Formats: sequence, C-alpha cells, structure tokens
Amino acid sequence: MSEARAEHVEHFQDLGQQAHAARLGIWIFLASELLLFAGLFALYGAYRAHYPAAFGWGVEHNVRILGTLNTAILISSSYSVATSIHMLRKGRARLAAGLLAFTLLCGCLFLFIKGIEYAGHFREGILPGGHGAFFATQPQGVKVFYTLYFLMTGLHGIHVVVGMGILAWLCQRILRGKLAAPHTHPLDIGAVYWHLIDVVWIFLWPIFYLTPGTF
Repeated sequence: MSEARAEHVEHFQDLGQQAHAARLGIWIFLASELLLFAGLFALYGAYRAHYPAAFGWGVEHNVRILGTLNTAILISSSYSVATSIHMLRKGRARLAAGLLAFTLLCGCLFLFIKGIEYAGHFREGILPGGHGAFFATQPQGVKVFYTLYFLMTGLHGIHVVVGMGILAWLCQRILRGKLAAPHTHPLDIGAVYWHLIDVVWIFLWPIFYLTPGTF
C-alpha cells in the first residue's frame, strides 16, 4: 500500500510537531488515569487492612478461573495491538487491520466473560453498592469488598469499551488508506491507551482473584 497522505493541523509547524504533541498529550492523560486508579488501589489497601478476613473471603468467593481467563485474553490483545503497529510500519496494512480486529474480538470476549461473572453475582443477590439479599447475613467488610469490586472492575470495563471504540476507528482508517506508514502515530497512541487498560487489569486480577486469606 502506498503511504497515506497526512496533513498537519494549521496551528502546528509540521506533522512531526503534531505527532510529538499528540504523544505528549496521551502520556499526560494516562498519568491522570494512573492517579485515578492509584487512589482506588490505595483505598482498597486501607479497607483490606481494616477488614482482612472479609476481603480474603471475598477473593475466595470470586471465580478465579474467569478472572485468570480474562487476564490471558487481555495479554493476547496487547500482543496483537503491538504487532499491528509493527505490521503497519512495514506497509502491511491489511494484516495490521486484521490484528486490530483480533484485538477487538478479545475486548468483546473479555466483556462477555465479565458479564457472565456479574450475572452470577446478581443471581446470588450480590449487587453494586452492597445491596442485595446476599449481604443480609454478611459482615460489613464483605459489603465494602464488593462495593470496591464493582466500582473498580466496572470502571475498568468502561475503559475497555472506550479503547475498543478507539481501535475500531483506527482500524477503519487503515482499511480506507487514511492511516499508513510512516505516519503511524495515531495507532501508536491508541495502542498505548490499550496497554494501560491491560496493565490496570494486571493489578486488579491479584487483588480480586488471587489473594485469599489475610495479609
């Protein structure tokens, strides 16, 4: 495929300056996202120190196999989106678009599995905010655990949906010939956002699925 014809926005000197500004902007944005999740992880740590037994029980009650399967899916999606950048830089646009499509499939599968997990909780009477019949006989710490569980995994799920929208838009631009080497920085930026989503899940996975008991 021939190189895409890219023009810079008029308030930038050239396309290189525009690409640099875009990369700087996404890193600033990602830093703010990391601050948001860092605050939530700190909150989790504080409450777990206060309710160690209840949080350990909550982790044990979650379905570890589903959380682990979703981890494998997101790691695979990170590999495919990274490889798509490499393919686009080599001029193999269709393969790059195909890898993005695979990444989108992984995102859909992740959300589907998470939906199955949520549905199982709802059937048990475990609802967001500590509501539901399940909590009638449970200590306060269990309510706090599942409040944080739904908040943090739900917020992560929203980021997955946003990331999928970004990657779908980039995929159609590649297929239309509007995104190609050497101007691949939009895909670079989209991939960095997707990697952030995966990194956040790597931290959510152990605290909600792998650490039963107290610590």
